[in-house]
Amino acid sequence: MPEITLRDATENDIPAIVAITQAAFGEYEGLLDPPSSVRDETPEKVRAKLREGVTVLALRDDVPVGAVYFSPRGEYAYMGRLSVLPAQRGQGIGAALVAHVEERARALGLAYMELGVRVALPHLIAMYTRLGYHIAEERRHPGYSVTTFVMMHKRLDGGA
Repeated sequence: MPEITLRDATENDIPAIVAITQAAFGEYEGLLDPPSSVRDETPEKVRAKLREGVTVLALRDDVPVGAVYFSPRGEYAYMGRLSVLPAQRGQGIGAALVAHVEERARALGLAYMELGVRVALPHLIAMYTRLGYHIAEERRHPGYSVTTFVMMHKRLDGGA
């Protein structure tokens, strides 16, 4: 199996980022309430994310197969939109992307990573838990009276 390479995305990668993200999150269509904002992902929104942070691509044979966004925010880095093409899952691509952005956040001297996960997707909460994350806070989308997502954290500086 060809090796995965990771690199920062550029403006030229925007169509691939949109396609990977929509393919990865497409399986959740109809399962999430409220629906994921990924369905409204546009090249303009991805371009804005590239200006405020970094999107890292995972490539196999120079073909993009995964992506993750991260942005330093004070003492922590926010990670979002971790996406791996469905046919490429189960091969460590997501874990490699997460490890890569964690290392970059450590190099910046940031104390922890933060990400949000929908409570309707317990398999993702379990995946991030296996990667060392813990639930730090329960939240709800505007207009909802029950928890709809959790914020998860992972210390990067050895703290508790």
